[in-house]
Amino acid sequence: MTRGPDIDKVFKALADASRRALLDSLHARDGQTLTQLCEGLAMSRQAVTQHLNLLEAANLVAVQWQGREKVHYFNPVPIHELSRRWISKFDEPRLDALHALKTRLESPPPRKGRKP
Repeated sequence: MTRGPDIDKVFKALADASRRALLDSLHARDGQTLTQLCEGLAMSRQAVTQHLNLLEAANLVAVQWQGREKVHYFNPVPIHELSRRWISKFDEPRLDALHALKTRLESPPPRKGRKP
């Protein structure tokens, strides 16, 4: 599981809307070059490169060289780890409460004269 400085990098990377847009683009069409990622964005090539460097540092983007070009791929593992560590555990008490409520509602009603 991602801990310490690594998870800090993931949170920092996800905190910026431009970096999230780049991840969305890679999620929609994985394996894009810098030129392809710049298309349709209101950012300079240099700004996109800086954002990609932060995403790479957070291990959210993996790079493969093809000739002289870098091809960027989305790596969902850090987001999954973040979800398991920081989101799922907070759902458990709520789900337990819903399960208890469902069980109680589906149980036969108590007979008169007795407490449930």
